[in-house]
Amino acid sequence: MLLGAAMIFAGGQQQSQSTASGSRDWTVNGPFHIGILTETVSQAEDDLRGAEELIRRYGRVSDGGIIQHVTYPDNFMDQQEVFISQVTTMADDPLMKAIIINNAIPGTTEAFRRVREKRPDILLIAAEAHEDPLVVQQAADLVTNADFISRGYTIPWAAKQLGAETFVHISFPRHMSYESLGLRRQIMEQACKDLGIRFVFVTAPDPTSDVGTAGAQQFILEQTPQWVKTYGTNAAFFCTNDAHTEPLLRQLMEYGGIFVEADLPSPLMGYPGALGIDLTAEAGDFPSILKKVEDAVVSRGGAGRFGTWAYSYGFSNSAGMGEFAKRILEGKAKLDSLPDMWAALGEFTPGARWNGAYYVDNNTGIRSRNHLLIYMDTYVFGKGFLNSTEQVVPEKYFNIKFQQN
Repeated sequence: MLLGAAMIFAGGQQQSQSTASGSRDWTVNGPFHIGILTETVSQAEDDLRGAEELIRRYGRVSDGGIIQHVTYPDNFMDQQEVFISQVTTMADDPLMKAIIINNAIPGTTEAFRRVREKRPDILLIAAEAHEDPLVVQQAADLVTNADFISRGYTIPWAAKQLGAETFVHISFPRHMSYESLGLRRQIMEQACKDLGIRFVFVTAPDPTSDVGTAGAQQFILEQTPQWVKTYGTNAAFFCTNDAHTEPLLRQLMEYGGIFVEADLPSPLMGYPGALGIDLTAEAGDFPSILKKVEDAVVSRGGAGRFGTWAYSYGFSNSAGMGEFAKRILEGKAKLDSLPDMWAALGEFTPGARWNGAYYVDNNTGIRSRNHLLIYMDTYVFGKGFLNSTEQVVPEKYFNIKFQQN
């Protein structure tokens, strides 16, 4: 059953905007193919599994189905031309009518520009875009990202619901220089102030620095017990880096503390390693994955203090955007219909609510008509959904300007 949120909050107001490409009729009268590009299993397994779910449902092009899946190089920053060629090659297929990239890495804009030049009939979707929003918005028909604005408020809000008195934000200068992460930190700080929670920022090593991933994780392992001692077991901890998540969770389970959700949440993010559980048998079955992780968290005394999204964001984005594209091409959905998008995402996330807001440029205040920031309800182990997607994010948070330190 779909429980998708009906209200889309942007600037505190309900939005119902359309796009030039969104109002276009993309319906295809006849057979069509859908292309999807993801990272490899070693770089972003959940993204890839979402593409595989589309293949399971609708078949691979080579086998007479409609899905063409390609993985781009792991070192994509050094092989952008290879990546661009992979995208444009898809457009050589006359039946190709939609191309989705998740994550939409650097090079997506140029690849989409080249596709557009020769095939304006192809629907182009950049999921979890890495490039400058104002640039990629010009090349794609739809751009999505995890909602760093709304979550800047909803994560501290959720922390308070779980009894947090302090909110500890863990990051490093490189991440704080990114508008999405730096602005979210500013919003979190203001939200904590408004909610009556103490906000603390702590710096941890960047895994891409000389210490590497192992050194960064060792720092978290060593510091977390001291942080809990300093800030108390009613402190909620949040980190911006995936590599920091597992050691943080492991120590919070041991020493106390609250964890609302990861930067890009999933029951697979950090929890299996921190809890020492094997999810091989449950691979791809998120309800079963969630239950097994929840049982382990509750058995460790973490009920009501640890959360996640019930389904992987990466998996949901790949599968959901593929489903959305299919329904658009079939004439069963409209590109500019938010209920249609929530319905497509909800096909793979039964029981979970989605919400989102149109992207607003931080410098001009202009709201994009084809770039949507999305987020799922927070699921707390031993407690259930918090209904964070139903919270009205106050307009003031959409007006906070990014200040790079």
